[in-house]
Amino acid sequence: MQFICNNGVFLCSFKKGRIQVELFWFIPTYGDGRYLGSHEGARAASYSYCKQVAQAADELGYSGVLLPTGKSCEDAWIAASTLVPVTENLKFLVAVRPGLMSPTQAARMAATFDRFSKGRLLINVVAGGDPVELEGDGVFLNHHDRYELTDEFLTIWRRVLNESDVHFDGDYLSVKGGDVLYPPIQKPYPPLYFGGSSPVAMDVASRHIDVYLTWGEPPAQVKEKIERMKEKAKQTGREIRFGIRLHVIVRETEEEAWKAADELIQHVDEEAVKSAQKVFSRMDSEGQKRMSALHQGDRSNLEVSPNLWAGVGLVRGGAGTALVGDADTVAQRIKEYAELGIETFILSGYPHLEEAYRTAELLFPRLPVKRKHDENERTFISPFGEVKVNDKTPAKR
Repeated sequence: MQFICNNGVFLCSFKKGRIQVELFWFIPTYGDGRYLGSHEGARAASYSYCKQVAQAADELGYSGVLLPTGKSCEDAWIAASTLVPVTENLKFLVAVRPGLMSPTQAARMAATFDRFSKGRLLINVVAGGDPVELEGDGVFLNHHDRYELTDEFLTIWRRVLNESDVHFDGDYLSVKGGDVLYPPIQKPYPPLYFGGSSPVAMDVASRHIDVYLTWGEPPAQVKEKIERMKEKAKQTGREIRFGIRLHVIVRETEEEAWKAADELIQHVDEEAVKSAQKVFSRMDSEGQKRMSALHQGDRSNLEVSPNLWAGVGLVRGGAGTALVGDADTVAQRIKEYAELGIETFILSGYPHLEEAYRTAELLFPRLPVKRKHDENERTFISPFGEVKVNDKTPAKR
């Protein structure tokens, strides 16, 4: 793989052709702050704040944003629908929840959102991983059965967005005469994203999913997972793209970055770690088990791979690793994942507003980022930074 400069734009040249990576950001609808596990420096996930984060991501040129799902979050569909009118290009990765939603109703929601946003919807398929939370929502299926239900859900969801008068009789779901009258803009439907590390989850992905997501595991583990997923997709006659979910702590120097990582968890005590790990241990998500195994609740050795830090996962479920380092190093680590086949990087950082700017300012110039071209944009920061001495614009480095 080579990185070629073409008129100031870096393009990623692979053996199979030239590609660009997509960088997504994250809307923290469960709250945000400067420190993990602490009220100090915390901020509420108000509509005003989420709007600021979304508009920053839109202005900076991120391709899209992920909205989390679960009882600890504001509802992702409603939150995303309020953010569409205040953004222009940003795509919204929003979850459908098999077992909690009717597949035909979810298809209508997707079609309407896609039309009203002019094609800015992406679908995140979430089967759930916490049995206690799922029981609170009325879902009492075990891990394997949830993914079997997900398979039926996606079969119906995809069909009703392409056919009329759909009939389906499965073990978990049945539909008689299913139909969606108003189609989505994106054809055949908004792209399906999905993350699941168990064999049954990967089987479901191979039959339905457009972009397979992994959490930020070390490159060797990601490579093995991609190879398995490619083989499964090949057996079903499909091709799948790949994405990764990571936090990022990037600074101008390596020392500053690692100091920021230490500061992020400075208020996390052992009791908080034990409490969080107890909750994680009850989950049947294979991905969560893999995240927890990287650190096993031990904060003494959190760099699990060069510049890959598992400190976030001490108290946060789901994505628990961050790329930490100076801009050149973090960019290189991202390129290493890209070389494995990762095209979409869903990033986040605490606090999300400030880190959206910092990440874009430090990483965008160093990566082959897929961005919408604006002819009026003189540099990546619009229009050109602060004017000096009334009439002199700063030179581009």
